[in-house]
Amino acid sequence: MLYPTPIAKLIESFTKLPGIGIKTATRLAFYTVGMNDEDVNDFAKNLLSAKRELTYCSVCGNLTDDDPCSICSDETRDKTVVLVVEDAKDVSAMEKIQEYHGLYHVLHGLISPMNGVGPDDINLKGLITRLQEDSGISEVIIATNATADGEATSMYLSRLLKPAGIKVTRLARGLAVGSDIEYADEMTLLRAIENRTEI
Repeated sequence: MLYPTPIAKLIESFTKLPGIGIKTATRLAFYTVGMNDEDVNDFAKNLLSAKRELTYCSVCGNLTDDDPCSICSDETRDKTVVLVVEDAKDVSAMEKIQEYHGLYHVLHGLISPMNGVGPDDINLKGLITRLQEDSGISEVIIATNATADGEATSMYLSRLLKPAGIKVTRLARGLAVGSDIEYADEMTLLRAIENRTEI
């Protein structure tokens, strides 16, 4: 079915968002058209504001509206530990648990030879520079996802940092809470055995 040009363009815009197919984009477009003018204006202002006012922290690479970000400038944080994550969403996830009190470094991607992404294409230089300039950092925790690219990035970082005398650790892997052993894949079970803890 052909739609009037304005709504067709709106549908097309929504399909550019990750995880939004044509049906969902169409539903969102028609919902947006049905919103009152004030809500549409607020929505548009918030989109523009987020795009214009957010930047990346010059220290850790996290999304921020202040530079350096609130985490890097927080004097109560443990400045001896840096947790390396793939993107800014991972920082938010770690902060929600309120148990990690160190610093972060956001890579903005992972090394992926299959996709032509090498070490120079992600924020590794920023991490190396940071470690060279701050001799107080004694541990780097690698918190990339348990995917082929996450493992490749983890191994690369480990080989790069260990000769410098920096302790390199990886988040524990294993069975998720509430999961059944019979449905777990071999790699998950292997990680669960390797990372077992005493009770």
